[in-house]
Amino acid sequence: MKLKITALSLLAVLAGCTTAGPYVTNISSDGRNGLNIEKCAVKMNAFMGTVSTAECTTQNLQLSRSN
Repeated sequence: MKLKITALSLLAVLAGCTTAGPYVTNISSDGRNGLNIEKCAVKMNAFMGTVSTAECTTQNLQLSRSN
């Protein structure tokens, strides 16, 4: 019986938090013919009922015209 309770408790802890992503959360101009792109992962805590962002990264993408 103790093994079943321990296994169910472990399963509940593992199912409590999930992470998805990364997703693009913001795109803005850098003012020099380029884009700043911010990507973050989304983290959901089912026990607390909260959704937050985590592991954010920023990239700069330079744009150019093709001739």
